[in-house]
Amino acid sequence: MIYMRGIAAVLMLLGAAAQGYAAGVTIGVVAPQNGPLALLGAQIAAGAGFEIQQSGNTLVAVNETCEDNSGAAVADALVAAKVQIAVGFLCSETLEGALPKLKDAHIPAITVSVRSRILMEDALKNGWPFFRMAPADGAEAAKINEVILKDWAADPIALIEDGTIHGRELTEAVRNTLEQNGLKPVFTDNYRPGQEQQIALVRRLKRAGATRVFVGGDRNDLAVIARDAKAENIPLSILGGDAMRAADQPLPLEPGVRAVALPEYAVLPEAAATAETLRAKGIEPEGYVLPSLAAALIAGQAAEAAAAAGKPLQETLLGATFQTPVGAVAFTGTHELSQNPYRLLEWRGNGFFPPGAPTQ
Repeated sequence: MIYMRGIAAVLMLLGAAAQGYAAGVTIGVVAPQNGPLALLGAQIAAGAGFEIQQSGNTLVAVNETCEDNSGAAVADALVAAKVQIAVGFLCSETLEGALPKLKDAHIPAITVSVRSRILMEDALKNGWPFFRMAPADGAEAAKINEVILKDWAADPIALIEDGTIHGRELTEAVRNTLEQNGLKPVFTDNYRPGQEQQIALVRRLKRAGATRVFVGGDRNDLAVIARDAKAENIPLSILGGDAMRAADQPLPLEPGVRAVALPEYAVLPEAAATAETLRAKGIEPEGYVLPSLAAALIAGQAAEAAAAAGKPLQETLLGATFQTPVGAVAFTGTHELSQNPYRLLEWRGNGFFPPGAPTQ
C-alpha cells in the first residue's frame, strides 16, 4: 500500500513547485483524486509526480472522474494549462471524449491503464495522439503461448478453465495457437469455480497423463487445485494468467506455481534503485507507481527531444527507445508497446518473482 503520508508530502511539494515557477516540460497528470478509484489515482499521482519534480518539469494535475462524457472537460483543462503532453488516464471513458480535442491541440496522451482494442482502433483511424503503456488486447494469451511452446512443448499438456467469459476466451486463444503449432493438449475441460476442493479434477488430470496444466481461472481456484494435487501426490506444473495477481487468501498459493502476469516492477533488477529512492520518500512502489513514473519520464524526454530537433512530439514518441525503471520502452507504429509487458513469474510464498531471480 502507498503510505498516505508519503503521497501527501509528494503532492504538497509538487503543488508548491507548480505554483512557484514554470520549468521545463509542462506535463498533465490525469488521475482520479477522489471516489472509489482514488487509491489508484494516488499511485499514478505519486509516481508521475515524483518523476516530474525530479526532472525539474512542471506538473498540471487534472481530476479524472471516469464518468461518461467527462473527457471533454479533462481535455479543456489540459489545453487551458498549455500542457505539452499528458500521462495517466485510468479510464477509457476519459479518453473517448478527450482525444479529439487533444488531437486539435497536438497533446499526446499516454495511458498506463486502458487496454481497449476498440479505442486504439478509433484512435488510429482518426489520428488521435493516443499511446498505450498498458498491454494490448491479446498480449496475455501471446505470452502464455510463448512460454508453453518454449518450455512445455515436449510434455503432456492440459488446458482447463473456469467457465467465465475471460477464462474461456483466454484458454481458447491459447489452445488455437498451440494447435496451429502442432501441439494438441491431452486434456481440455472446464471446472466449477469457487469450490472448496478439486480432488476429482486433479485425479482426472492424472488419468489423462497430464503433467503440465494451464488454468484459465482465478487465484483461489488455482490454489485449491495445487493443494489437492499435492495432497494426492500428483506432480503437476501449474500455470495461470494475470488473474493470479490477487490477494493470497483464503487459501495460500503453493510455492512454485507460475503465472504469466504483469510484474510488480519493484522486484525487478532494473527498478531496484528507483524503488529504494521512492521508499525513502515514504512511497511504496506498488501498482501504478512505477509505470506512471516511467510514463512521466518518457513524456519529459520525448518533449525535450522534440523541441531540440524541431519535430512534432508524436513523431518523437514513435521514433525512440526510452530507458525507464520498468525496462526499455518503445512504441510501435500502432502506438502499442513494442515489447510484451507480460512476464513469466513464480510464486515464492511472499510474492511473484521471475524464475531464478532472488527472493526479496
